[in-house]
Amino acid sequence: MATDNNNKVLNVPNLRFPEFTGEWQLHATTDYFEFKNGLNPEAKRFGLGTKFISVMDILNNRYITYDKVIASVLPKDDDLKEFGVNYGDILFQRSSETLEDVGRANVYLDDKTALFGGFVIRGKKIGNYNPLFFRYLLSSPNARKSIIVKGAGAQHFNISQDGLSKVLLNVPSIQEQEKISQFINYIDERIDTQSKIIEDLKKLKVAIRDRELNSIRKHYGLNMQISEKLDYEQPSKYIVSETEYLNNKEFTPVLTANKAFILGYTDEPFNIYDKGECIILDDFTLDCKLVNFAFKVKSSAIKILTSKNNIILRYVYEYLNFLNLETTEHKRHYISEIEPMLIAYPDSNESVISFCDLMDKFDKKIENENKYLQSLLSQKQYLLSNMFI
Repeated sequence: MATDNNNKVLNVPNLRFPEFTGEWQLHATTDYFEFKNGLNPEAKRFGLGTKFISVMDILNNRYITYDKVIASVLPKDDDLKEFGVNYGDILFQRSSETLEDVGRANVYLDDKTALFGGFVIRGKKIGNYNPLFFRYLLSSPNARKSIIVKGAGAQHFNISQDGLSKVLLNVPSIQEQEKISQFINYIDERIDTQSKIIEDLKKLKVAIRDRELNSIRKHYGLNMQISEKLDYEQPSKYIVSETEYLNNKEFTPVLTANKAFILGYTDEPFNIYDKGECIILDDFTLDCKLVNFAFKVKSSAIKILTSKNNIILRYVYEYLNFLNLETTEHKRHYISEIEPMLIAYPDSNESVISFCDLMDKFDKKIENENKYLQSLLSQKQYLLSNMFI
């Protein structure tokens, strides 16, 4: 909200294009949508036919088009008429494991009719609005709060057609909708480009790493057993006691070896691992991370690996990733399978250092590109918080 020269509170956002001056109008969602729950076809109908929008399509796309939809289902009778999704329709996530995610929305921007599933609510377009603007409006903090309070449930949270119909939204003129959606869409396009840059850098790093290590293996052969070069430590004393993690980076990070890596932070001042660089390896999944800061861990499944006989730990970490270690067995693997493993290790430290420096440069470049991505995401969040009411 903003005020005019007479300190009158105006129904306008904090941040606005200067050519627009009128107040935004409060509308019920039913001024723009007719709500309907989705189709629940039997399993034998899946796999062929018309694209079938699910919750994952809502969550994983900037906006939804026919080709982006993953699943298909064979329609019958009046399915396309009753459950068809057309250009400008809004799709809502009907059910969620967390209250914060219930009712998340996306927009369908394709002229080809799709169908939608039972865990989705369709908002059929009946009013005059810019579809992409409503995609952003429904993602804005105030709109999300209005939707979340209509959710219900205990272990699983749901929102109904009736709940969505009671949500009120502040909406500007169609001209201002178009200007806002176009502007934020530019940010989204840059976010997509930046994400692609990072993905390509990661692929390039892997390709160069694999080329270099294949060359080393061909030249030196499998000449070193991992147990000769790595010590391991059980993580028991470093396991965090309190599982309600903090969100404050001033405290000690709690780590896991998988993709999540930093689960949160703890203010526990005792039994912190602070012995320097190490590899944390999940003894069950074989995921690993190179760590050079103090930490605590979540579980006893972690092995903490450190350098033995002055080997360069970074090299072994890259080699473990190069091996693409995978398992489907739920058992501990390190002592029985990883320690006895032979790898190629150059006789010359100069070769190892050169390889590790190259990998380090890639990681720093990826880290910097990720920082820029985070700044773009923060900018978008700022716009969603300030360009909408």
